[in-house]
Amino acid sequence: MEPDLFTAAAEDRQAKDPSSSPLAVRMRPRVLDEVVGQRHLLKSGSPLRRLVGEGGGGPAGPSSVILWGPPGTGKTTLAYVVSKATDKRFVELSAITAGVKEVRAVIDGARRASGGYGKETVLFLDEIHRFSKAQQDSLLPAVENRWVTLIAATTENPYFSVISPLLSRSLLLTLEPLTDDDLRGLLHRALTEERGLGGAVTLPEPAEAHLLRIAGGDARRALTALEAAAGAALDKGEPEITLETVEETVDRAAVKYDRDGDQHYDVASALIKSIRGSDVDAALHYLARMIEAGEDPRFIARRLMISASEDIGLADPHALPTAVAAAQAVAMIGFPEAALTLSHATIALALAPKSNAATTAIGAALADVRKGHAGPVPAHLRDGHYKGAAKLGHAQGYVYPHDLPDGIAPQQYAPDELKDAVYYEPTRHGGEARYADIVRWTRRRLGREGEEEGPEQSS
Repeated sequence: MEPDLFTAAAEDRQAKDPSSSPLAVRMRPRVLDEVVGQRHLLKSGSPLRRLVGEGGGGPAGPSSVILWGPPGTGKTTLAYVVSKATDKRFVELSAITAGVKEVRAVIDGARRASGGYGKETVLFLDEIHRFSKAQQDSLLPAVENRWVTLIAATTENPYFSVISPLLSRSLLLTLEPLTDDDLRGLLHRALTEERGLGGAVTLPEPAEAHLLRIAGGDARRALTALEAAAGAALDKGEPEITLETVEETVDRAAVKYDRDGDQHYDVASALIKSIRGSDVDAALHYLARMIEAGEDPRFIARRLMISASEDIGLADPHALPTAVAAAQAVAMIGFPEAALTLSHATIALALAPKSNAATTAIGAALADVRKGHAGPVPAHLRDGHYKGAAKLGHAQGYVYPHDLPDGIAPQQYAPDELKDAVYYEPTRHGGEARYADIVRWTRRRLGREGEEEGPEQSS
């Protein structure tokens, strides 16, 4: 049998001295039921359960799978569980070190094992996105004819990094980032189980919360940080891992930030007010606090979109598209790269000219409507497309603006009660100065010369 994910020598050493292996290795699940998170992939009858023998073979044997997800979500762990639970021949390759020669050797061995003694082969290929098209092509005959059952792992979008023929011959299983509850359960097991820390130390809530923030949904990172902190606590003879010990060992200060409490809203408010005040450095500080504390990047992006309309508006017409593009990018890439996108948008909004004219305009219009100031739509603006509309006088006398040289038809548009109402009062800040001139000209052309114009302010 080919070497497993761990060599026999390493397994013997671990059996004799478990502490010789990293905590993340010792806490690897041994069966699928010990896997944290990914419950959507572990239901009865799922491809992964069939791979470990929980299901029949024959014409409906287990399919090849491609595991796609961020680092630390369990791709290698799932392959390890399969290697331990299945009675099939299990071979591991890494796309970093293997090539076509190694792939063909595995396939040849699989065909011999199948024909010689009826043994099926499972091939785990880590980081398949690093394989070239030709290297991935070499897998196709084996997967198509089921000479091997492929488990491929990738952190890259397989629709861009895996060839279409291989995708069509495999099931794509998407792994989700682990939640805080998933990681919390894993930390508790690592603290208490004998193969972990065996109850040698405890982990108070503040230190646990900091570890969860550091982990960022990555189980390996959480266990590595826990092991370092536990070692430091034991060296100091302390029975518990304090927050100070965690900060010392991971060289990362705990951010005072409660994602469900006042600090969540206070820091978010400070970010928006700093952008409104054009203090780019303060805005970046509050953005950094939110990122470091593990705030949902989509929440930050939503706040930036609101800021673009509420505080900038037409002073910089590019502000809202910038914020919307940032939100779309954040949803696609996530942390850590999303920090760059959020920084880009925050800087652009903080340094943009400011105007709340759009905000006050809709506020004033809504206030009038809520007070009951509405009135019937002028007859010439009403719908005239239905039979009988002309008899009612609807759409009669309407002047089509496109028929006029300047495109402005001097006719009444607002209801009688509001024909002199003024809502939009543009500033002279940034690009809105242009709109201030347009508003003045159009109002005069419409015969509304008496309205107040926007304040004459310098940009």
